[in-house]
Amino acid sequence: MTACGLDFGTSNTTLGHHTPTGPVLLPLEGEHVTVPSAIFFEPRHEARIGRDATAAYVAGKPGRLMRGLKSVLGTPLIDEATPLGRERLRLRDVIARYLAAVKARAEEAAGVTFDTVMHGRPVHFVDGDEAGDRRAEDTLRAIAQDVGFRHVAFQYEPIAAALDYERQVDREEIALIADIGGGTSDFSIVRLSPERRRRADRAGDILANDGVRIGGTDFDRHLSLGTVMPLLGFGSPMKRGDLAVPGAYYHDLSTWSAINRLYDGRTLREIDDVLRNCARPDLVGRLRTAVEEERGHALAGLVEGAKIAASETGAAAIDLGAIERDLSAHLDGEGLARQTRGLSDAVTARIDVCLRQAGLDAAQIDAVFLTGGSTRLPHLNRALTAALPTARTVAGDTFGSVGLGLTIGAAALS
Repeated sequence: MTACGLDFGTSNTTLGHHTPTGPVLLPLEGEHVTVPSAIFFEPRHEARIGRDATAAYVAGKPGRLMRGLKSVLGTPLIDEATPLGRERLRLRDVIARYLAAVKARAEEAAGVTFDTVMHGRPVHFVDGDEAGDRRAEDTLRAIAQDVGFRHVAFQYEPIAAALDYERQVDREEIALIADIGGGTSDFSIVRLSPERRRRADRAGDILANDGVRIGGTDFDRHLSLGTVMPLLGFGSPMKRGDLAVPGAYYHDLSTWSAINRLYDGRTLREIDDVLRNCARPDLVGRLRTAVEEERGHALAGLVEGAKIAASETGAAAIDLGAIERDLSAHLDGEGLARQTRGLSDAVTARIDVCLRQAGLDAAQIDAVFLTGGSTRLPHLNRALTAALPTARTVAGDTFGSVGLGLTIGAAALS
């Protein structure tokens, strides 16, 4: 068997294989070992993925961009069909096309055919729904088999990150692994050491696992609803003062995986009816423009970019000139923390759950290992480290630790 480790993420994807010198992530887009989990369907052309997909959309090419597809696993949306030119594809088939392209690129880079995969998965695909969680894993297994993997195994993503971190551990310790990605936040408490690393069975070293379906895309949604969507009429009144403009359009427009729902003639007709009956047609007219011109992904990308910029520099402008000339919004670090504090609190609350599962208190955690793009949010990072004040904080490969750990696990499958 030729095995690989596949980290299919809500925002980014990696695929690695084991070499004589250790696990290696393969280039999937040019020299990049990460490829954004995005796909663009252009009429009469092969589907584009990754940065190329986003570039085609930004350039205004006719077609349909899709992102955040992992978040539909375990929900009824997975079998929902979406119009793509003259055809309609189920979302599970869209995921299959994306993963088939990733697999083909990795095989070309490695010069081998992968028939076995260690697939990453969150601790919970769906919060509080064991049946939905099983359906999500079963669906992902079936998709993996459809794209050519004969043997499919799964590993929790934080456990995979722990295997990557363990390569730098020089003595026994208990570590809490925090993997805060685009769609979920996952935690594990694991006992690690150089000696334990050589054991085939590590089940006894896993002391706790927990997670919550909150990730970077949820932070994006809250920021969009709080900063951008009010400029498009969100929360504004209808002519009947006791009613507000329907909020569902704005929630879909702020959610990566739901944006394409708006792009049908029915939604525009509904918005036209809202326009006739709202008190602020100047604002709701901007919503119509965004939907009619299919600018939803562009807006979501602007909000995501502002989130990153505000995290790094303290403030960011959001240029909405594509919706209306000279229109803009502003996001600063204080606004970022205020608008997403509830999400941050819900994420960090899982640490206490893990500690109770493991029968430990915070002082017994030697290290907290952080991976995933959302750990770069300053207020979330501070909250995670404050929950374990005596632990050493270790920053992992933000987008690569899970993939490298899955690749370590894949080597055992071979």
